[in-house]
Amino acid sequence: MAKEQGIKAIATNRAARHEFFIEDTFECGIVLVGSEVKSLRESKVQITDAFGLMDGDEMWLHNLHIAPYSHSQGHTGHDPVRRRKLLLHRRELDRIANRLKHERLSLVPMRMYFKDGHAKVELGMGKGKKNYDKRQDLAKRDAERDTAREMGRALKQGH
Repeated sequence: MAKEQGIKAIATNRAARHEFFIEDTFECGIVLVGSEVKSLRESKVQITDAFGLMDGDEMWLHNLHIAPYSHSQGHTGHDPVRRRKLLLHRRELDRIANRLKHERLSLVPMRMYFKDGHAKVELGMGKGKKNYDKRQDLAKRDAERDTAREMGRALKQGH
């Protein structure tokens, strides 16, 4: 059986950019069991509550909920919210650990996808936004939308 080519999206965390100032992103492999991979192929995953943590010299993804596979028996399944190991190169892990220690940043999963048949997680490193930052972002987006709408009306009336 040939491996899939390209990227197939599984899930995205749209709230991450609303909740955090994302400064950097990393592509990580993830250690899974067979029934988890099958559930991911069905897109039975929730990443909004998940977060990454360094534990010693390894990185782990916590609170990632992968639903049990629909066609498995009870004893062959997996724990839906177990912590899962993330796979990165040593120099990337060292760089991330150093920044986390000195800059008080958070690791947030941005999206999950299959890349050439392998499950990947895009991790974002960023600082949490305060409520006033979120309100400013919403106000800016509303102003841009209103400006675009007015320009469209002006163009329609001009013809």
